[in-house]
Amino acid sequence: MDWYPLYNSLRIAAISTVLIFFLGLFAAYYVAKLPRLVKGVLDVVLTLPLVLPPTVVGYFLLRILGPKRVVGLWFLNTFDIKLTMVWYSAVFASAVVAFPLMYRTARGAFESFDPNLAYAAQTLGRSNTWIFWRVRLPACKQGIIAGAVLSFARALGEYGATSMIAGYTPGRTATISTTVYQLWRTGDDAAAYRWVLVNIAISAAVLLTVNLLERKDRTARKRMAVPFEEVV
Repeated sequence: MDWYPLYNSLRIAAISTVLIFFLGLFAAYYVAKLPRLVKGVLDVVLTLPLVLPPTVVGYFLLRILGPKRVVGLWFLNTFDIKLTMVWYSAVFASAVVAFPLMYRTARGAFESFDPNLAYAAQTLGRSNTWIFWRVRLPACKQGIIAGAVLSFARALGEYGATSMIAGYTPGRTATISTTVYQLWRTGDDAAAYRWVLVNIAISAAVLLTVNLLERKDRTARKRMAVPFEEVV
């Protein structure tokens, strides 16, 4: 059994998750502080890939990153790098499709943050940067980690946009999802079932992780909600 699709899928999902972790984190942080009207507009724009068909996302990426388009042509002429039909093309597709999960989850975590903690740190002369990394982020870590895990799972199972921008080349661009489709198309059901089971096992592990994080978050919130009189 050729394990390249698993390796490539994990590589693509890991890289795209790292990218959208920081992008989603800072987008969520700054959007959460904006006026309601502006926040609503940006929410629509940033969440749109979540509701669009993945093939539509892939089409837009081809129109932007294709070798005859402005961005793709510039990279090809300047760095001799193709942005389509290579394994890292799937990173772009997975990041765009999975970004809304990270953004929405992180924004919800930031909006539930108790601002009194930040005010207390400000009275001690701490900067906003220090407060973000040392106070706000640790307080919201359960939700943020859950968003990252869900984004990883979404990137791992991405098919539509990936198949359009990266295609399917065994040993080069093949992922679990595209491999399952190709095996089914060629009538190799036994191999397709094996890859389906691999994907189910990974997805189940991801969901168990998310449930564990949510349970820890609920436990922590209950402890914080205990009245001071009961603690003492």
